[in-house]
Amino acid sequence: MFPQHRVLVPESANQLLSKCAPWKDNACCTANTSAEAHKDNSYLYNFNWDHCGVMSPKCRAHFTQDTCFYECSPHLGPWIQAVDQSWRKERIVDVPLCREDCHSWWEDCKNEYTCKSNWHKGWDWSSGINKCPEGSKCRKWTQVFPTPKAMCEQIWSRSYVYSPLPRSSGRCMRLWFDGPNPNRQVAEFYLNGARRHRGAALTALLLPAVASLSVMMS
Repeated sequence: MFPQHRVLVPESANQLLSKCAPWKDNACCTANTSAEAHKDNSYLYNFNWDHCGVMSPKCRAHFTQDTCFYECSPHLGPWIQAVDQSWRKERIVDVPLCREDCHSWWEDCKNEYTCKSNWHKGWDWSSGINKCPEGSKCRKWTQVFPTPKAMCEQIWSRSYVYSPLPRSSGRCMRLWFDGPNPNRQVAEFYLNGARRHRGAALTALLLPAVASLSVMMS
């Protein structure tokens, strides 16, 4: 069993909406959170997607999927890190996102405009919602994010890392899927790898001590 960052809420999982529906069988979000994830003006983050003009529906859909993935997925444990910030106490770091997910996200947003490459910080929140900071200007998406890799890794300050592997590899996470959740297998792979790494590191630390003790006793 791998660590989970949120409590499972199966009693409302079958009510998850649209982009959050893939997690209906095993979710860490409520139906209410699912509904908020689909709103343009949501209390979840109070984030203004239209900071450089109205975002197209096809691009906005990917950010809804992104929100559902973060809020609903029970399989992000290997990438959770504690943070000391006023608006959150934990975040995900370097989740390996499948190349198809990054490419389709970038393709559907490449005609949009934005003024920032890191959407986690640096906004002007003086009005209560995020606006472009003074001195910045709206630029075409492809100028700010020239590649899918740049977008996936920069937009949420390394929450994701671009994986060159395809979805079929079973070694990268998917924002969207049909049927059984493939991300469980991926999370277990990385969790087991981390355990093996810690075990090897501990062994490397103990071997010299054991060797010294053997010499002293011989």
